[in-house]
Amino acid sequence: MPLDATLLEVLACPDTHHAPLEYDARAQTLTCQECRRVFRIDNGIPVLLLDEARMAGEGDR
Repeated sequence: MPLDATLLEVLACPDTHHAPLEYDARAQTLTCQECRRVFRIDNGIPVLLLDEARMAGEGDR
């Protein structure tokens, strides 16, 4: 399920820098452009919890 374009414009990393997030429709993830945390999207709902994010590159092997 694709995310709404308006929602993507306002979403930001929940860490203190609040950097923009990059959407990957195929992987259903949002990646912070600053800290490289990857947040999953469950059933069309972004899970923007720092404790549940992974770092880019983890699990890619």
